[in-house]
Amino acid sequence: MPRILPLLLLLCPTLLPAAETSDTADRTVQSDVPQGKLTSGEFSDSQLFPGTTRQYSVYVPAQYRPDQPAALMVFMDGKNYAKADGSFRVPTVFDNLIHQQAMPVTIAVFVNPGTIPATKPGAANRSNRSFEYDSLGDRYANFLIDEFLPVALDGLNVSSDPAQRAVCGISSGGIAAFTVAWEKPEQFGKVLSHIGSFTNIRGGWAYPGLIRKTHNNPKPIKVYLQEGEDDLSNLHGDWPLGNQDMAAALQFAGYQYKLEMTTGGHSGKWAGEVLPSALRWLWSDQAESTVITATPTKPDWQPHADAVRREDVPQGTVHDMPPWESEILENTIRDWSIYVPAQYNKDQPAALMVFQDGHSFRNPKGRWRVPIVFDNLIADGHMPPTIAVFLNPGHDQTKPRGKRGKPSDRGLEYDSLGGRYSRFLIEEILPEVRQRYNISPDPAMHAIGGSSSGAICAFTAAWEHPEVFRKVFSSVGSFTHLRGGNAYPGLVRKTEPKPLRVYMADTSADVDNAFGSWPWANRRMASALEYMGYDVRFDWAEGYGHNSDFGGLRFPDAMKWLWRSEPHQAELDTSDDLRGDLTLLNLLIPGKDWEVVADDLGFADAPCSDADGNFYYSDMKAPAVYRVDAVDGTQTKIAEQSVSGLEFGPDELLYACQGSKQRVISIDPQTGQVNTVATDVVPNDMAITAEGTIYITETRKQQVTRIDPKTGQVTPADTGITAPNGIALSNDGGTLAVSDYRGEFVWMFRVNADGSLDAKMPSMTMRLPIDESGQFKFNEPPPYLSAVKGDGTAVDRRGRYYVTSALGVQIFDPTGRPCGVLPKPREDQPLTSCVLAGPDHQYLYVTNGTSVLRRKLTP
Repeated sequence: MPRILPLLLLLCPTLLPAAETSDTADRTVQSDVPQGKLTSGEFSDSQLFPGTTRQYSVYVPAQYRPDQPAALMVFMDGKNYAKADGSFRVPTVFDNLIHQQAMPVTIAVFVNPGTIPATKPGAANRSNRSFEYDSLGDRYANFLIDEFLPVALDGLNVSSDPAQRAVCGISSGGIAAFTVAWEKPEQFGKVLSHIGSFTNIRGGWAYPGLIRKTHNNPKPIKVYLQEGEDDLSNLHGDWPLGNQDMAAALQFAGYQYKLEMTTGGHSGKWAGEVLPSALRWLWSDQAESTVITATPTKPDWQPHADAVRREDVPQGTVHDMPPWESEILENTIRDWSIYVPAQYNKDQPAALMVFQDGHSFRNPKGRWRVPIVFDNLIADGHMPPTIAVFLNPGHDQTKPRGKRGKPSDRGLEYDSLGGRYSRFLIEEILPEVRQRYNISPDPAMHAIGGSSSGAICAFTAAWEHPEVFRKVFSSVGSFTHLRGGNAYPGLVRKTEPKPLRVYMADTSADVDNAFGSWPWANRRMASALEYMGYDVRFDWAEGYGHNSDFGGLRFPDAMKWLWRSEPHQAELDTSDDLRGDLTLLNLLIPGKDWEVVADDLGFADAPCSDADGNFYYSDMKAPAVYRVDAVDGTQTKIAEQSVSGLEFGPDELLYACQGSKQRVISIDPQTGQVNTVATDVVPNDMAITAEGTIYITETRKQQVTRIDPKTGQVTPADTGITAPNGIALSNDGGTLAVSDYRGEFVWMFRVNADGSLDAKMPSMTMRLPIDESGQFKFNEPPPYLSAVKGDGTAVDRRGRYYVTSALGVQIFDPTGRPCGVLPKPREDQPLTSCVLAGPDHQYLYVTNGTSVLRRKLTP
């Protein structure tokens, strides 16, 4: 057929234009077609999204009859779909298709995302779109079904049959539409997604893995995906790859679906042009699914020239080591061996490379042939003299071995995220190797590699410990949902870039099964690394399969590239980041790292800044409050007080939290005079409005408390957060953010003109630490700790929120979307709080246990 189609188009040139003409006509008002009626309204009575208001409109076709239940279609970002001269022109398209009987008589509801109107003078309205649309779970679906639609559809007779009910959206609205049907298939049986955001805005990357888990019992939903070939690749993800990964998952799990890859990028233009044909497919009983095929091939395999033993090259030796019984990976035993090159000199530190599935990589007759390749490349000067460690996966000695003596713990060790396997390498294996050989301490001279699950294992080791491993080799890597590895592309895009050099190889016919599509996963991974400016090379081939044929063929060249001496110059392209996308790449300054402001303290906390950028903090064990000059860094003690929160009021006094003394105090920064402002409170941290109202967190009381500094009057402002801790006001004073030390959210409130708080929502979701002692279950996410230790909170001039946590400084945009994480400067110390200070407030200061550090950021 592919060869015949061009000929048919030449012989019958009207075939393709006819379809285009049909879509064009369907998007145009026809004089002989009855037109439906559009009415508008406003909805402001949500309990699930408190404080929000939204515009909506309802289209009722001319053919509607009250005694006949109509079909229903709900459109997110409704105003764009309803606009008569916009990209979609849904009322016109519905008029035409209903008249043609290409779709049933259908009522359309166009609903806009919620907005939280400001009530405080000078504050701006805040969009709730991302929280509503991008969040997984059933909150938005419940909003539609239980709160909104009963109002919007009041008096209209709408079918309750899910096959007669559809949801549609574009971009974040596209993933919202899918989420509604995914959560409530008994309510909505059809989904139309345009350039859907199946990326890591708020976790949408997880859908392909979740879909595949339903392959034995697919949900009764029919899904149309339109995506543009030139859609975005930005801090949230790669839209084309995300949608194609979704399509592959839907196909594997047996869903009825269609993937329409159009030209164009992140715009409704191209989606609108094909909307009529999309609706025809969605409402047709004869609609056919897209079929994506990838044919495995078995080309004749000949080893690379550098994988063939040469008589003129000195040969290294492979030493079998005694079986290793691990203490970190309890009850496990494994075989392992060490390759030592002929050029090894005990007086010269050697490079190091660790291979998972070592028995395969050391085999001189296999695909990898590491000893031969290393012999040749070392002799030719393409890589330094390198000790290779071949590690087999562990076997739990309490369990029987599998077929052919297969060890039991390969998947558990290799596919699990987190640092358990890395600790095993760093604390057990590498010290043993160092006892025998002189290994370079330079992490740039340490590499790690593997294939399939061994490849993701190698990446995880370097990701968790770049201070140990800087080079990664991955072939057909399992960046899929075996044990949560499908999270990596999103993590890469939203974590401060690490000094890693990564080689990857994969093929189009790699495995596609219940746990993921290896080809799409590897492409998403490579795209993420490329976006973040990593030194990455991705070799791709059509055909092959899930084996070592292609990776083995490329292995010598991969080693040359991995061990090359040329430095990497990152080429960053953030042109796909939209106006509100605050990528780390435009925040961090290359070459600028953390620098020490104060060290060897008792315990640092309570950072704050004045209008000139002078920095203040408390050494709680001294006790003392210090001022650090913004220009010359001179430190001055201004009071002998231990405080956990500091903030300047509009009266230019410092206000401070003293939980141990159950009071809030003021400190004159000029004289050091201390006055009591409020008593009978146990404050942790504070924020102060431009009018002087003080908000404190009382962590044990689970309360946010409001204080009138003039009278000392104390009023509860909110209760119910598990452990409210850090607190900060938006620049306009209209939003208050509060972190939860024992939870996973940062809560956002509207600040009203009278100082009261409402519109409370968990708008920021923190990244959680992995519980290393938890159970790493197969085909499940890693075990996460329930508390991220959300602590001090700050806001910069762009409106980003900075929240300290167990993982580091977590950064969010003004609407609560995650921007990224900066790892803790001092990993072994608690990270308590942060503030923007210094010249022009361009420095992020953090209190990190016994130290205060700062880092310059872009303006």
